[in-house]
Order: sequence, then C-alpha cells, then structure tokens
Amino acid sequence: MRPPVGMPKLSRRSRILLIVGALILGAFLLASQLLGTYVDWLWFGEVGFSSVFTTVLFTRIALFVAVAVLIGGSVGLSLFIAYRSRPVFVPVAGPDDPVSRYRTAVLARVRIVGWGIPLAVGLVAGTAAQSEWERVQLFLNSVPFGVNDPEFGRDISFYAFRLPFYEWLVSWAFVAVAGAFFVGLIAHYIFGGIRLAGRGGQLSAPARVQLAVLAGVFVLLYGVSYYLDRFGLLLSTRKAEFNGATYTDLHAVMPAKLILTIIAVICAVAFFVGAFVRNLQIPVIAAVLMVLSSVLLGAAWPLLLEQFSVRPNPIARESQSIERNIAATRNAYGLTSDKVKYTDYAGKSDSSQAEVKADQGTIPNIRLLDPGVLAPTFTQQQQRKNFYSFGDKLDIDRYTLDGKIQDYIVAVRELNSAGLAENQRDWLNRHLTYTHGDGFVAAPANTVNSALQDGSGQGGYPNYQVSDLSTKSAFNVEQPRIYFGEKITDYAIVGKAGQAAAEYDTDSSKYTYTGKGGVPIGNWFNRLAFAANEGERNILFSGAIGSDSKIIYNRNPRDRVMKAAPWLTVDADPYPAVVDGRIQWIVDGYTTLQNYPYAQRSSLGETVQDSLPGQPRLPNTQINYIRNSVKATVDAYDGTVTLYAVDEQDPVLKAWRGVFPNLVKGNSEVKPSLRAHFRYPEDLFKVQRSLLARYHVEQPGVFFNQNEFWDVPDDPTDETVGTSTATGNREGKQPPYYVVAQLNGQNKPTFQLTSALTGLRREFLAAWVSASSDPDTYGQINVLRLPTNTQTEGPGQVQNRFFSTPEVTENRTLFSNPNASAVNGNLITLPVAGGLLYVEPIYIQRKDQNAFPQLARVLVSFGNRVGFKPTLAEALDQVFGAGAGSNITNPGQPGGGTTTPGQPPNPNTGGLNEAAQRAAADMVSAWAKYKKAQTDGDYATQGQALKDLDDASKRFDTARQAPPPQQPQPSSSNQPTPTSKPGG
Repeated sequence: MRPPVGMPKLSRRSRILLIVGALILGAFLLASQLLGTYVDWLWFGEVGFSSVFTTVLFTRIALFVAVAVLIGGSVGLSLFIAYRSRPVFVPVAGPDDPVSRYRTAVLARVRIVGWGIPLAVGLVAGTAAQSEWERVQLFLNSVPFGVNDPEFGRDISFYAFRLPFYEWLVSWAFVAVAGAFFVGLIAHYIFGGIRLAGRGGQLSAPARVQLAVLAGVFVLLYGVSYYLDRFGLLLSTRKAEFNGATYTDLHAVMPAKLILTIIAVICAVAFFVGAFVRNLQIPVIAAVLMVLSSVLLGAAWPLLLEQFSVRPNPIARESQSIERNIAATRNAYGLTSDKVKYTDYAGKSDSSQAEVKADQGTIPNIRLLDPGVLAPTFTQQQQRKNFYSFGDKLDIDRYTLDGKIQDYIVAVRELNSAGLAENQRDWLNRHLTYTHGDGFVAAPANTVNSALQDGSGQGGYPNYQVSDLSTKSAFNVEQPRIYFGEKITDYAIVGKAGQAAAEYDTDSSKYTYTGKGGVPIGNWFNRLAFAANEGERNILFSGAIGSDSKIIYNRNPRDRVMKAAPWLTVDADPYPAVVDGRIQWIVDGYTTLQNYPYAQRSSLGETVQDSLPGQPRLPNTQINYIRNSVKATVDAYDGTVTLYAVDEQDPVLKAWRGVFPNLVKGNSEVKPSLRAHFRYPEDLFKVQRSLLARYHVEQPGVFFNQNEFWDVPDDPTDETVGTSTATGNREGKQPPYYVVAQLNGQNKPTFQLTSALTGLRREFLAAWVSASSDPDTYGQINVLRLPTNTQTEGPGQVQNRFFSTPEVTENRTLFSNPNASAVNGNLITLPVAGGLLYVEPIYIQRKDQNAFPQLARVLVSFGNRVGFKPTLAEALDQVFGAGAGSNITNPGQPGGGTTTPGQPPNPNTGGLNEAAQRAAADMVSAWAKYKKAQTDGDYATQGQALKDLDDASKRFDTARQAPPPQQPQPSSSNQPTPTSKPGG
C-alpha cells in the first residue's frame, strides 16, 4: 500500500480546540508573569527605586527584541533564500522517497513553517539574552580606571567593560550564522537543492552560494574571536601558582592567535571565492588549513615551548608574569601599600606584670562574650514572647558612651514568623495581629553580670541593656518597633486608620502602624493582585482590611538591598545599629569583576566560608576585583533603603552610578552618627586575608617557591566540624573577630576586625592582621609580621596547650557531665606587651532543649603560661602575676555603659566609700521597686523606678572613683602578699 503523502489533517473542531487551549495556557503564563512584575513594580515604588525597575525592565526588553530579531531574522532569511532559490523540478527517488513527503508537508504549510521556526528560535534566543543586561549597561556607561595593563597598554576599563561586551556580541553572531547555516542546509535538502543520490551527490548553485557565504562569515567571526582572545590571555589560568598571561601565553599562544586571525581572514576569502566558482576544492583546502594551523600553532607549539623551555627554568621564565600578577592582585583587591602597613613584631613570650598592667587600650577591652554562642542565652533571657526571637548569630558593634568606646553584643527582638504556637497561626494572627518585633538589646562584650563560682549557677550572663516599649536605656531608642528583620518571613497588613488598633504591641495595648513603609492595599485592584500573588482569598474578602491599609513584604534587610541594587554583591551579615534614635540595619555592598587583567581569581563563596554556622552563603562566583563601595541602611520601622557611596573613586561604582543616576548618595551625605557604626565588612576581610597570605611576598622567586606563604588557620574551638580526609585538617576556617584594641603607634583604642595567620601548612603563628573600623582610619590594614627565626604558637597549638593543662582538663571534665556540657568560645589573638595574648571564654550549658550557655571560665595564654579562672582578671593574674588584671572591668560592672534592668544590679561594695555604698543600696531598692511595678502592670511606677535606678547607677559610678576610706597600714614585716581583687 502506498504510504500517505504529507501530514494528517485535523478537523476544524480539533483545530479550534487546540487554538483555544494554547491561548488559555498562554494567558495563564502571561498573567502569572505580569502579576509578579506588577507586584515588583509596586515594591520598587514603595522604596523609591522605580528607576531601577524601569531601567532593568527596558534593558531586558531591548535585549530580548534585539537578539530575537538577530537570531530569528537570520534563520528566517536563510529559510526564505532557500525557498525562493529551490529547484523548479526535483526528481523523486521512487515511491518510498521520504524527502518528498516532508517537502509536500512543508510546501502545504509554507507560511506556518516560514514564520513559525524563526519566531520560535528568536523567542528562545531572546529569552536567553535578556539576562545579560548588566554586561550591556556597563559597556554603555564605562568609565576609565586610569590604570593601563602591562602588555597592551590599554586602560583596565577595556577589559572590565568593553571586552566582555565584544565577546558577547561575537558569541551571538556565531549563533546567528550557525543557525542560518544549518537551517539553510536542511531547507536546501528538503527543497531539492542538495541531493545525495548519485556519485558524490548534487549541489545547486544557489545552495552552494548561500552555504559557502555563511561558512565564510563563520570563519571570519573565528578570526575576530582569535583577535579578542589575545586580550583574554591576560586573564589566563594556565598556571596553578598565579593567574595572568604566562611566558607560554606571551611567547607562543599570543603570536599564534595573531597568525590564526590572519589565516581566518584568508580562509574566509577562500570560502567567498568558492561561493561563485564551481570548484569546492578552494573552500575545502581553506578548511583543512584552518584546522591544521589551529592544531600546530594553537596547541602543539605552546605545548613544546612549555615542556622544553619553561619547565626547566620556571622562575627565570615566569618572573615577569609573577611580578605583574602581584601588582595587579594588590590593586584589584585593595591591598596596595597605601592601604596595607607591614610592621615587624617581636612576639616575645616573657612580658612582665607591669607591662600588661600598663596596657590601657587593649587589656580593659578584651572581649569575653561570643556572638556565635550566646544567641540562645539572649533568646531565653530576653525573648519575652514566643513569637519574638533573636538572630541565630548575634552581632558586634561599638558605642561611645560618656566619652568611652565600648564594644557590645547587639541584637533586635524580632518577630519570628516560625515561632507562633499552633493556636496562633490562623491567617488573622499571622498577618494582621503579630506584625512586628519590639526592642534593641545590647550587652557590653567585656564583662558579665557576675562570675560563675562553683555551685552558684547564677553568674556568667550578659549585662543586658534593653530599649523597648517598656524599658529605656542609654541607647535612647525612640522607635523600638521592628517591622523589618532577618527572622520575619510573612507579609503583614497594617495601618487601618479610623478604627480600633489591631496590631499586638504589649499585653495591654494595641498599635496601628504609622510608618511610610508598605504598599497601599485599600483599592480592590491591588487587593485582587495580592490575593492572587499570595494565593490567599482572605486578602480579598477580609473585613479587617480597610481603605488605608498597606501590605508590607520583602522584609529581610539583606533581601531588600539585593532587590533594590541588583548590581551589588551583598554581604552575608547585616547588623543593627541605633542611629539618631532609630534602629537601622547596616548592609555592606560590594562591586566585583572577574576580568581584571593579571589579578588572581578567588571563589567568593568558598573563600568567605568559615566555621560559623547559620550564615547565608555568598554566591560561589569567580572574582578578581572587589571593593566595598556601598554602605546600605534599612530602617527597621519603615523599611527605607538608603545607599551611600563610601568609595567614590571605584570605577565600577562610577559606571553603575551612570546606569542608575541619583540613587546612591555621596560619601559626604553620611552623617557622623551613622559613620560611627560602619564596620569593616567580614566577607571582604576574609577575601583579603586569604590573598594577603600569599601576596605579602614581593620577590617572584620566593612567590613561586611558596616557602614564605601563610595560611588562614582552622578554627580549633569548633568541635562540631569534621576533618578533611584529603588534607587531615579541620574543614572550618577560623573566622575573624571584632575587638576594641590599641596597637603600637595608635593613640587610642579603636574598633578593629582581626585575624591570626599561620605559616603555610604549619601551626606556628606567622602574622596578625587587623582592619580598622575607626572613621579616621577606616579601611587601614595593619599586618604584624612575626620573626621567622622564632616559633610563636598559633591558635591550634594554644588550644592543645589549653586542654593538656591538668587544671583545665579536670574542670572541663567536671563541666562536661550527663547534665551539662562545656562550650568553647572564640579564641581571640591580641598583641599585648610585645607578645601575643590568647583569650578564650568557656561556657557551660545544660543538656536540655531550653538550655542556654553561661560564661563559666576564662582561658588565657601568653608564651608557655596558661591561666584558667572564673574571671579574666584572675586569669591574667595567674599568667603575669598579681595586679596584671587590675584594669579589667569587674563582673557586675556595666562595662562602660549604663546599668539597666536586664539583670538585677550587682555592685561590689567591698572597700567602697559611704557614698558608693549608699548608691548601691539605692540601686537595689530601685530594682525591687521596678520588679514589683512590672508584676503589677504599673507602667508609671516602672518609669519612675527606672529613673531612680539610672540616677543611682550614675552616682555609684561617680562615687566608686573616689578613694576608699584610709585604713591603718600594717608594718612592713606583716604586710600580706598582693592578691587579685575579689571577683577579678
């Protein structure tokens, strides 16, 4: 039986059903896309970043259209030429010729095929291309770096902004030509211009011309690609030791690329000639020449040069490239000589008690509270309600109170959407009742409420300073309500004016949101849009939503900055700060590149990963340039996003400010009260310290041999991470630590981010790195280099020494029992008295799901001496001698802040004058009055008690500075041996 010719025909009814189904499916897909776009547009309007939305949208649309037209048009034109130039008569190779059936089917639907294929291909290509909007906008707004590359003498902006765009254009040109070629090839075959029957087949003249011209254009594009590849060699990763053009790249690959460019042009001309000459030998010879030259020049010659010239003399051959790599890497990562200061440090191990006691900048500010450990303690003692919570990792910031800088563990009492009880999780409670958190909580980082003595169980907790709706502190928080935070995941519907307040505020009061955050949801169109977007019909039908209601969404500070500034890489750790009475989330933003010539590439996500759990991970992208050019703030009450340019000289930031003008405020607009809370960002510091471990070396030979490289040590305190089977090392790197310290040459203590570095694959300390967060010296990196002829113990060795000390081992055994366990705090390294002091707090925690850590002991190491006591002062006395810890803030003292009702006052009255003792008694009395008023719900009395407590604590601080009453002195023969002060 003769097979049917062509494709089966559908009935009219079937065609109508298919068309209707396709239209309905398309409508659903389009409606979903438009709905998400509309919700995003409303959000960008709320935060005042509408220009970001429109610029990105129009750029994407323009790219979509341009590439769709380019690819779809080239395919369509190729189809059109093949169709118009088809042979009039095509022999049929028998009744079973499959080509004739396809030809008949195509010719029967020539309009559908002629328009459908280019349209489908164009849509796919346009969809893929529109995501490259950043590359195009940087090209259009490129600015010079003012620095030229060492090989071609071109400004770095060529590699950063223009070369990626040229490569992108060439790649899409390849796709267009290749698509046109293969579509034309298939079309000529179907239409009969190419026939495989007979000896060697047959090729019509129109088919030969069209395919040869397309092949020639393809080869010509290869020539352009070869030419651009010469510049890309400056980003070579051929060598594991360094990045950038190697000796082989410069002396073999680069000349080969130039020669291949010329050969490609010659071969393209050969294809063009072959299109009009009935001799296919010319294009074939050109193709063979192209392949052979690519193999010989592009692969064989570089391999031979590398094998017989470079490998026998690597240092001599690669010295120039290594020098370029060192200089470029320092420039690209902000590690130039004006930003990094190297100092040789003695690292002695025999400092005296007098030297330690004389330290007035570092010793009194040694941090004992670990923000990575104490989150459960904050939660249990300051949570107040089950639907409140603190972050999984607390933050550290500094405040200057009464003229004294003090670092604090800080956190905000956020609404925890996941913390609602089962009977609180109905839609009304989740979205209209429990809408916000309450309060800012801080604790001085260098002290606790009291020392945890054996068996007491009450000490070792932070001295909380709370600012919330019912409690005030020296931080003067005017608006303690938290509507935007890291733990809040649900949207909230707020602000129904003219009716009774509905939002939970305190047990005895409700609240109505009055901030400018949120999108109006009073009109029916927006209610319908958000009901569809959230899949929640209650938004549409609830009577609790009024004409003045607003919906608050995208409430995570980091997410808000990422969405408002999609061109930034955002730091993983936002932190809260009280600025002019308001709680602001501060978020660091980075500008990055991956094509800075000769600079070393870093894997961002892997480089910043350390032993701290629960941190959001940065994208694991490859970068070789980074700047902390932008500081962003997010108001915790109204969600306002503000961007500040803190590095206005950054060319990448300049380019982005050209794309989005007037969105990033200038550095001069940063208020001093805000600048005082800028921290040197952890993620940037982690990237820089990993590079400093290698790029402190200046000599190419030493760099190549790697014998003076350093390492970021593993975290010896983290007993939860595993050990790598490949290296035998612990997998968690030691994180950097924020401390208040005063280095040699500094005239005051400053807030710094610090890290220890060890020798390459060694445990001995090689250097100590610090980055300043002080406004006057912000960003200055100090590197203390230890002598190579001595061996100073590193963090891992000190930890081993700690736990091999009999006293420590015995006490840890007592702490770790069936009912409790010991928890290691952060092991901080500090330069003190010409040596390195290690301090590690030890916490205990009951083995219970509601248990929380409390400071039990303090470990101190200096040289080969170990101190292990309930207080830091006692531990220092044990290491250096009595009196060494006299500058330490005693447990129970506020550590530079003001005593607040987080814990009962615990002044040490021994040896104080009468005024201080009276003030202490008044503090205890005021505290008892406050607690009774709190129980009775008497807010007026609570306020007065807090005022009395504050007045008494100030009188106590003033009075205790006065000398105590003089006591009769014993004769010299009977004078006792000096001992440490009571309680440290």
